[in-house]
Amino acid sequence: MTNPDTAAGVTLVPGRELLPDVLPTDRLNARAKPTRQLRDELRRISDVRSAVTVVGCLLQTFGVVVAAAWIHTWWSYLVAFVLMGRGHVCLNILGHEAAHRLLFTNRVLNDGVGRWLLSYPTFSPMLAYRRAHFAHHRAEMGPDEPDASLYAGYPISKDSWHRKLRRDATGASAVKIFKGLWRSVRRGQPEARYIIAVHAVMLAGSIAVMRPLAYVVWFVAWSTSWRVLNRLRAIAEHGGMIRSRDRRETTHVIRQTPWARFWMVPYHTGWHLAHHVDMGVPWRNLPRLHTELVRSGWVVDALEYPSYRAFWRACSSG
Repeated sequence: MTNPDTAAGVTLVPGRELLPDVLPTDRLNARAKPTRQLRDELRRISDVRSAVTVVGCLLQTFGVVVAAAWIHTWWSYLVAFVLMGRGHVCLNILGHEAAHRLLFTNRVLNDGVGRWLLSYPTFSPMLAYRRAHFAHHRAEMGPDEPDASLYAGYPISKDSWHRKLRRDATGASAVKIFKGLWRSVRRGQPEARYIIAVHAVMLAGSIAVMRPLAYVVWFVAWSTSWRVLNRLRAIAEHGGMIRSRDRRETTHVIRQTPWARFWMVPYHTGWHLAHHVDMGVPWRNLPRLHTELVRSGWVVDALEYPSYRAFWRACSSG
């Protein structure tokens, strides 16, 4: 189906001249995956470092809201709201790591932390997400792609791009998600009920300490600023790409800057091509894999967008 908002004759898929055929090498196979020795190094998970990362994430999310409630001034809640857009990003990215079973080597610990501390507080049903997300990895943009409607049709007109972001920023997108969550609750789906239970406890706790605004900040930030950041990141990963055995035609490469890594792509999630080349590599080692892809000549400089802003201009050029 043709998207009427798509800029005619414009594509985000890289030309063949940007996709040199240089593989395999002694360190990468024909699909760009690391060979045995390198793979074993890159797939190593450090439980201690992951524990420190999770604690740091919780301090930057729950801790921010608790601090706002303790200070209890209008500006403390405003600061918390601004930071909690990023906070939900952090929770979701580490929840994504847990969904891949890359957070802890012990699966019970991995799933327990991933579900109850990272995913459910940010309205994400981790087990259901895992099933859908693995379908995404099996064949990006294929017939079973769960996010096909999100990625398809780019580049689009500026008006269409602004409408999408406006729906996210005003909470309209979140309302649709909450309606779906409530339908799942009524159908008796366990994870939906767990999510509601977690948020009922969070709300009750904020009321019990006479700081209901703390939960309001959490909820409203998820419904607005997080939705915008999530769309911006997701489109930068796969927007306008095609189904292909060559991951360079399914996933964008965008230069990572400190600003972007802080607000939108923490925990190295911006090295997304490396993640799709080998989804068994934990977040900590994605920059190393990306470096290998560049060193081999498989990823060339011209394939990389110089910034996220440059990519967003390209994807809304109509």
